[in-house]
Amino acid sequence: MSFDFKSILDTATRHNASDIHLVTGESPIIRVDTNLCRVDLPVLDAEAMEYIIETMLGETHKETLQKTQDVDLSWATDTCRYRVNVHYQRGLPAIAMRTVKSNIPPLETLNLPSAIESLVDLPRGLVLVTGDTGSGKSTTLASLLDRINKTKPSHIITLEDPVEYTFDSNQCLVEQRELGRDMPSFASGLKHALRQDPDIILVGEMRDLETTSLAISAAETGHLVLSTLHTVNAAQTVERIVDMYPANQQCQVRSMLANTLKAVISQTLLPKIGGGMVPAVEVLLCNAAVRNIIRESRTFEIPNVIETSGRAGMIARDASMASLLYNGLVEKSDVLANATDPQRMEISLAA
Repeated sequence: MSFDFKSILDTATRHNASDIHLVTGESPIIRVDTNLCRVDLPVLDAEAMEYIIETMLGETHKETLQKTQDVDLSWATDTCRYRVNVHYQRGLPAIAMRTVKSNIPPLETLNLPSAIESLVDLPRGLVLVTGDTGSGKSTTLASLLDRINKTKPSHIITLEDPVEYTFDSNQCLVEQRELGRDMPSFASGLKHALRQDPDIILVGEMRDLETTSLAISAAETGHLVLSTLHTVNAAQTVERIVDMYPANQQCQVRSMLANTLKAVISQTLLPKIGGGMVPAVEVLLCNAAVRNIIRESRTFEIPNVIETSGRAGMIARDASMASLLYNGLVEKSDVLANATDPQRMEISLAA
């Protein structure tokens, strides 16, 4: 049985799979460059799934699974780390595993706009990395923190669900806290982190009002706060945050957000010619014009500001995708399929 599980992991590693799906009654399935591929291995029966779950889950995680029918955790072999979700479907166990590279990629290797590198020098404020699941948000944040860790003395506290990339303290003191193991909630971890003398706080996800409110307050009081949201662009990100608050508080939060938000990086991964993935990135940098837009509830103007502020380091997602196409990194069909305005993009590419 252990050989079977190792065969699954080895096959995923050999194909550089981003995800592994294990479902009772199905053969293993992996995701390679966004495509699902069925692995030529035996169907996973109840005994096999029980073995795999027993291999990965400690007693605390088993108790959580029994209570909630879902549990998130990080798990590692000698060669690879995974972000794991164990759940049930049709009353039978299933497992989704996201591969986490053991080495944090240097920021300059991620094919990100150069303006993003300057964010490591921010002394305070809120930086958000947004995008769909699997868009590379965690990797971008880890690379930003890794650059800071190597270049300036700071106290970094990360609050994650679960811990993905692991850091060794270099110039920085780095503490990593995992939801469920080291803290009961993001909000609780963030509240107590403010009493632990941090310079930089990473919040894995601003998923509720209390966490969001604490993150903005932390940025207001002189900390650099990095976090993520499942939004597709900067304008939607601002509106999502504001909409978390009751109507009678939204004017105040717009003012707070205008003062604290420093940048929104919105990512989409496209299949790279020759294999692998490459990010198309929208970058919003909060200058005086953007702050006024946020404060005055004119977020519909954000896309226009981004398009006309290239010299300031901003870039629209469609412009980023066009650049990838011109540099021979992606196919035209993928650009058009993911463009914000496919018709306008088609005209632009034909010009």
